Amino acid sequence: MTDQTPTLSAEEAAGRALVARTSFEKEAVWLPSLAVQHWNADQMFIDGKTFTDCVIEGPAVMAVMTGTTFDNCNMGTISDVKTLLYRPLGPKLAGVVGMSNCRFIRCRFVQVGFTGSDDLLNDLTAGITPQSQMPPAGTLA
Repeated sequence: MTDQTPTLSAEEAAGRALVARTSFEKEAVWLPSLAVQHWNADQMFIDGKTFTDCVIEGPAVMAVMTGTTFDNCNMGTISDVKTLLYRPLGPKLAGVVGMSNCRFIRCRFVQVGFTGSDDLLNDLTAGITPQSQMPPAGTLA
C-alpha cells in the first residue's frame, strides 16, 4: 500500500510553520506575508503572537484588535503621528491585517499604518513619540 499523505511544497510547509509560531524575536517580519499565510490557513486575523525586538515591515495597515499591546515601540512616524492612523468609515474593515491578542515589545514599524476603534486611535495619538523627538535608533541585534 502506498502512502496517501499529500506532500507539501517547501513554500507551503514554511507558511504553515510561520502560522504555528507564537513568538518572533530579533528578526524582520514582513506583515503582508504573515497575513497571507494566516489567510491561507483559514485564519482571517493574526492572534496570540509576541514580537520582541523585531522590525515589522509593510506596506500594510494594521487593524489593532482586542488585547494587542505596544511596549516601547518605534511606530515609524517622522513628524506627525496622525499620518500613521486611519479612522474606519464603516462597521467592518477590508484590506487590513487584523492583529488580536498580540504583543509588540521594543519593535520598530516601517511603512505600517494603524486603524481601530476611536479609543485606540486616541491612545496611539497620545502615546506615540514622533521619530524626530526620539533618540537615535540603534540596530537590532
